[in-house]
Amino acid sequence: MKFKTFGKKENPAVVLLHGGGLSWWSLRKIIALLEEEYYLVAPIIDGHGEDGETTFISIEDSARKLIGYIDEALGGKVHTICGLSIGGQIAAEVLSQRNDISTYALLESTLVYPIPGTRLLTVPVYSMAYGWLKNKSFAKLQAKSLFVTEDLFDLYYQDSLKISKQSLINITLSNGEYSIKDGLKDTKAKVGVVVGGKELGIMKKSARALTEALPGSERIELPKYGHGELSLVHADEYVDVLKKLWMK
Repeated sequence: MKFKTFGKKENPAVVLLHGGGLSWWSLRKIIALLEEEYYLVAPIIDGHGEDGETTFISIEDSARKLIGYIDEALGGKVHTICGLSIGGQIAAEVLSQRNDISTYALLESTLVYPIPGTRLLTVPVYSMAYGWLKNKSFAKLQAKSLFVTEDLFDLYYQDSLKISKQSLINITLSNGEYSIKDGLKDTKAKVGVVVGGKELGIMKKSARALTEALPGSERIELPKYGHGELSLVHADEYVDVLKKLWMK
């Protein structure tokens, strides 16, 4: 796991975890809106982009690495941890492993219900289809589904070429099999849980489960948005959601 940082280190630290198949650059607009007042830390999750040479192992392994970084570089605690999709799962895992590591957290489009058949299908499907992921036309379709804007497509495509088959398999397995840990209920963070109204039912079910597991948390459903659309497309609104959370 590599770490990009922005802003002055003396400011409150905000960790921004990207979604699967993306990297820190997908958060650039949010970073630009916050870096004057906050110290932004944008981890590059193992197996992605500039850290494509490191094989992704699991959500739990990624959470331990992030906790290690926070302990070493940020004094063991941060102002806020934010995460999208698998980044949200890593953020939830961090909160479950260390209950006082963050004052606030924002979990967007975070799956916590295991998807049936994930392990049965993932290895054979990706073994057969891995080559397609390097195809530029296919990448454009994938980018569209991930709300990657045209100005970021080249970054997305170059990063997609770096992900290994094993990382892709491990990411899919870990994402599809993740569930809420018992320790999450003990977090001291004030948590916002974001889900899009156009997301799959299992994502809305996950958002409800997270708010039930997190005392004092708030579920924020955005009727017109798809998976990850708030942070990836609507940076201004994302920051507004964060600022409302910080006022609680």
